[in-house]
Amino acid sequence: MKQNRFIVFVFCMLVTGCNNTVGTIELKGKVIDENTKAAIPNISVTIEALDQGEDKSDYIYAGDFTTDSSGCFAFTLKKVKNLSLYNFNIQGNSAYDPSNQVLGLTELNNYGKFLSFEINRIVDFTMNINRLSKTDFRDTLTVSWETNGVDGKTIYPFKIENYSLNSENGLFWVGGDVKSQIKTKVYADKNTIVHWELHRNGKHKDISDTIFCKRDVANSVNFTY
Repeated sequence: MKQNRFIVFVFCMLVTGCNNTVGTIELKGKVIDENTKAAIPNISVTIEALDQGEDKSDYIYAGDFTTDSSGCFAFTLKKVKNLSLYNFNIQGNSAYDPSNQVLGLTELNNYGKFLSFEINRIVDFTMNINRLSKTDFRDTLTVSWETNGVDGKTIYPFKIENYSLNSENGLFWVGGDVKSQIKTKVYADKNTIVHWELHRNGKHKDISDTIFCKRDVANSVNFTY
């Protein structure tokens, strides 16, 4: 008799769990600037149900919405049967970096009408490189940078402008009359650290510059060698 009661209990729990993944949830909230907490208008968000398997995870489209002129949103989420995790993919734009947040049905049921998604402001950043040496040194300069502790190349595409050097070398320069710019974007109101590595005449020198990049400002750093 006790075993039968246990089986009935487990069956009820399973039925309850399945029923919890059917129906809709009313979602309300806003997308805000991570630093200022100001609401951001016209930000698109895509929702995907997360199907976690042993070998890989699949994402099933569950809807999308865009914040209004006040940075707020209201959306009716149709739950995907048997899936309880949802990935909110917050799209970025020229001023904000994309981000994503995974929420479970328990969180959505309890706090779905008070959601707040944070995204990071990004700003223009230019690295100016100028080689003044007129010697025949086979200088080799390499450059890398990190913004808020993250590899800068993964945050935003960079563009190299070589004024006096026709080079396809990417982020390193060998000898020559170098006058170049690297243009990219980095996190606003955070430290960006640029690492310069100079190999000259058999010697290696590491140099770092730390720049606190402000929003709404043309941020830059110069390196002359």
